[in-house]
Amino acid sequence: MILLRSNLNRPRVFFVAALSSMRKAFFGLAMTSAVVNLLALTGSFFMLQVYDRVIPGRSLPTLVGLGIIAGTLYAFQGVLELIRSLLLLRVGLSVDERFGKSVYESLVLLPSRIQTPGDGLQSVRDLDTVRGFLSGPGPIALFDIPWMPFYLGLCFLFHVWVGVTALAGALMLVALTIMAEQKSRQPAKEAAQLASERFALAEATRRNSEAVLAMGFGHQLGRKWSEVNCRYLDNHLRSTSFTISLSTLSKVLRMMLQSAVLAVGATLVIRQEATGGVMIASSILLSRALAPVELAIGQWKGFVRARDSWSRLIQLTQLMPTGLPEIMLPRPADVLKVENLHLAAPGSQNPIVRGIAFELRAGEALGVIGPSASGKSCLARGLVGLWQPIAGAVRLDGAAVSQWDPQLLGGHIGYLSQDVSLFGGSIAQNIARLDPDASSEKVIAAAKAAGVYDMVVQFHDGFDTIIGERGSALSGGQRQRIGLARALYGDPFLVVLDEPNSNLDADGEAALSRAILGIRARGGIAVVIAHRPSALAAVDKVLVLANGRAKSFGPKDEVLRRTPQSEPVAPARLMVPGEETAQ
Repeated sequence: MILLRSNLNRPRVFFVAALSSMRKAFFGLAMTSAVVNLLALTGSFFMLQVYDRVIPGRSLPTLVGLGIIAGTLYAFQGVLELIRSLLLLRVGLSVDERFGKSVYESLVLLPSRIQTPGDGLQSVRDLDTVRGFLSGPGPIALFDIPWMPFYLGLCFLFHVWVGVTALAGALMLVALTIMAEQKSRQPAKEAAQLASERFALAEATRRNSEAVLAMGFGHQLGRKWSEVNCRYLDNHLRSTSFTISLSTLSKVLRMMLQSAVLAVGATLVIRQEATGGVMIASSILLSRALAPVELAIGQWKGFVRARDSWSRLIQLTQLMPTGLPEIMLPRPADVLKVENLHLAAPGSQNPIVRGIAFELRAGEALGVIGPSASGKSCLARGLVGLWQPIAGAVRLDGAAVSQWDPQLLGGHIGYLSQDVSLFGGSIAQNIARLDPDASSEKVIAAAKAAGVYDMVVQFHDGFDTIIGERGSALSGGQRQRIGLARALYGDPFLVVLDEPNSNLDADGEAALSRAILGIRARGGIAVVIAHRPSALAAVDKVLVLANGRAKSFGPKDEVLRRTPQSEPVAPARLMVPGEETAQ
């Protein structure tokens, strides 16, 4: 079956296409800015006419007519200014709408591809920064600055010395803008790094608050927080103080230039080389010409942050997978094959798991044992596609795991990690993997397969029980059993369980064994990472790892007989529940 996919699903192409789709909006902004800047001449020409025509002629009807015309033009300008601001707000929201999904997908995909610094949420903050800048006054200055030569040209038309004075002031403000760019670039990068470090420490403190409070080392974290926060505030103080200083200097300079133009104009009037209207109109015109530059200097810090954020978003999309398959592969149902698998931590080329190779058929279950740091959890991550192989492959029915769209592959895989993290919401939502269209039958079937149905219905609200963020309302064993039900939801072909019995009591371990037997009975494959012998009760094959390499693989009884007693593995013979009766 061919799954048609638009090129928009490819992130880099998506960015280009999205920007192209906003060209009309930017063109509309440019045209609106052009009309606004032309209407901004209203004040200058109104004063020119008042001083050169109304006052000498003492004509009130002319003044009234000019006032009506000026008022109409001012109202029209105000409407256009409002439209331009609202359009910029829509552009900012459009950027968030278009790129928000890609940013969220990066939170899911990239941690398994690269080492993400800080708290891993920099991309979200970057998107907020870009949207906030586009929705603010900063872009208005960028649209108005190209009109500065037009205003300066009009000053030269009034008189050459008026134009020279205006040009000198414009050059000084442009020099301040260049200085703002040079001095704010590095502090902006440091601010992003410090903010990420600050948020990461705050999140780690919140996540481990119980341990911090119980063992009384909050003051240690407090000192570390003070150190990080002081560096962040120092950077903020330096960068903001510089921006404020430049903004104040530009404002004072603009007022001085207005007075200078008035002085030049007054000199020209005294020498009868210009009229009083030219003197006043030149001052207003200069103010309008320099206003965008002054605004740009005041907003330059935000511009630099938005530019750096945009650059990071572009780099983010380049790290995202681009070659999504066009063919929807059939549901795997036969074999899991691991070929010379080498795995390394995201962003590293130093293998943790080396040369692992084995094959499992439908209905088989594998127990993976070995000492701590032998690579068991790394292998589990590689089997479900979280870590990309640096060599070798993991294949389902002959096709490498990478050939599946991650979202489609997830429907064929169940995974229970060591650190079971649940989402805020109900038990049913967590079991159903947050699927809004999940049927009650599938949720209940997964709960029964995991042996948690009786436990769940004992709660006051049953499957609708709200468990809190990260499942805080549940015990460790309850979280693990709900996580097992989530792994079994939808009857996935491959189920990988990493230390599934670490928090379970005897009843929970018996339910785990029945769940593994259920996977085998329906033709699935189970891989169980284990330290405790009871987790191996329902498996038929065992893989022993040591230092990231396969030490032994084969039928359970045969491998366990060859395994030295010093290793933390099961006894030579484990009875599967019900096996003795069956025999």
